Amino acid sequence: MEAHDLYFRQVLVGPMQNFIYLLGSRTTRECLIVDPAWDTRALIDLAAEDDMRVIGSLVTHYHPDHVGGAMGTFRVPGGVAELLGEVGGHIHVNKHEADGLKKITGVSENDLVRHEAGDVVDIGEVSIQLIHTPGHTPGSQCFLVRNRLVAGDTLFIDACGRVDLPGGDPGQMEESLRTLAKLPDDVLLHPGHDYGATPTATIAEQRKTNPYIRRALAQSK
Repeated sequence: MEAHDLYFRQVLVGPMQNFIYLLGSRTTRECLIVDPAWDTRALIDLAAEDDMRVIGSLVTHYHPDHVGGAMGTFRVPGGVAELLGEVGGHIHVNKHEADGLKKITGVSENDLVRHEAGDVVDIGEVSIQLIHTPGHTPGSQCFLVRNRLVAGDTLFIDACGRVDLPGGDPGQMEESLRTLAKLPDDVLLHPGHDYGATPTATIAEQRKTNPYIRRALAQSK
């Protein structure tokens, strides 16, 4: 299908400057929400304003600011549990992240689709490739759809995700950054937070300006 079949929206929400994404097919009028925390009902309504029906969610990683729920005393409203209560469907999560997601949000195993690295989720003629990118958490994943990369907390504009939280691993993060740096030049990076000077940048630009990618590539030589 032509590129115009892709439905794609980047939405800024919450006090932590989270970017949430709606991905789907304009032909089928169906979409998934990536990391639907903070104001899930508003995200569903936003999709409806575009004549799109939400059929589930994609999860980059299990931290509450992305999926809702609680980690200790840190609690975030909305999230995947609320989304399932509103629209049903399933949560697409990397297999290494699934148990953490259930613990944080209270969703059940029946709510999940556990994915392997390289799996593809199709909505109509729109294919979403799941790229396993451990480092921030063991099951962090990014979503490549056409020439757009939704990177969660793995890769930011001129930065990368933290590796000092439980499950973080600096070596895995470097390898994940090398993997993403090999994507085509024109792929647009869409990060999980608005931490950079711009909301998006190309992979070619990030190879030049992102010090973490530059270091990861230099270490591989």
